[in-house]
Amino acid sequence: MVKSMSRRIKSISKRPAGKAAARKPAAPAKAPPKKLSAKAPAKSKWVFGFGNGKAEGRADMRNLLGGKGAGLAEMANLGLPVPAGFTITTAVCTHYYENGNAYPKNLQEQVRAALAQVGRITGKTFGDGDNPLLVSVRSGARASMPGMLDTVLNLGLTDATVEALAKNSGDKRFAYDSYRRFITMYSDVVLGLGHYHFEEILDGHKDRNGYTLDTDLTADDWVDLVGRYKERLEEEHGAPFPQDPHEQLWGAIGAVFGSWMNQRAITYRRLHGIPESWGTAVNVQAMVFGNMGETSATGVVFTRNPSTGEKKLYGEFLINAQGEDVVAGIRTPQEITELARKEVGPTSRRWKRRCRRRSTS
Repeated sequence: MVKSMSRRIKSISKRPAGKAAARKPAAPAKAPPKKLSAKAPAKSKWVFGFGNGKAEGRADMRNLLGGKGAGLAEMANLGLPVPAGFTITTAVCTHYYENGNAYPKNLQEQVRAALAQVGRITGKTFGDGDNPLLVSVRSGARASMPGMLDTVLNLGLTDATVEALAKNSGDKRFAYDSYRRFITMYSDVVLGLGHYHFEEILDGHKDRNGYTLDTDLTADDWVDLVGRYKERLEEEHGAPFPQDPHEQLWGAIGAVFGSWMNQRAITYRRLHGIPESWGTAVNVQAMVFGNMGETSATGVVFTRNPSTGEKKLYGEFLINAQGEDVVAGIRTPQEITELARKEVGPTSRRWKRRCRRRSTS
């Protein structure tokens, strides 16, 4: 190849000056790529890690990291105890849709490296049968789109890793409760099998055994239900629940990017003037469990009251629960501050208790 190029250069130099050499028609210039709404940084860096008191991103990188990713990076840089993770940028979402739902060539390598770094920080290994790392996969557009995009929790659980989780936590009930949640959510978000398939099984089991709340179920109940959930999935989906954590991860990443173009997201963007070209980021983060018993909780917190705009701490939480329990409205959350609980007053608390009793009757 080098020799042929050398001969070509010499032959051109020997042609008489002033006489144009015959040339083959030039190949048509490639059309310039469509402009990315979130410009990818140099060297095609698609993944930004955070955790252990530092982050590769910053708060002012909202267009590239999305609102959630930029916030996580800033909190990590401030030294707050943010669970380790990484953000796949909005530029990947743009690339995905501009290239026939294909990812950038080196994305998989960068995700693998970021996942290994999360493992080093947490002391766990993704997919390990003895000490597995479990993660959440969440969307994160630059503009808030509550409830429009998809989320998957407890990712990485399999028939093998659930046993390791049970052993390491000393709580088999917690492990299998997490597994059934993951099967339900992954089946709905990634595989397209609606929640109602599993709710039907769960409600029937509770009725037969005289249970009222999900928290009434024992470890053996959840083991039995996990088996029945997987059977239902295979019947409806035509394939067993995936047991490869890496397959699970890429399925969830694809589902989050796919949710950017689902009908509810399209409608929300149209109503709120959010450009389609912005795309969403994907945040992968080590799991922190709110369903490990009465000393664990899940909730939401704001630095301002979202209803009034008043500058004060505002939030709610549920004990022994995960995020979807708050969204489902089955249980009434508690106010996060003592002052707010006093402001609510005993009358309102009695009303909330009545609401909880009615919601579970």
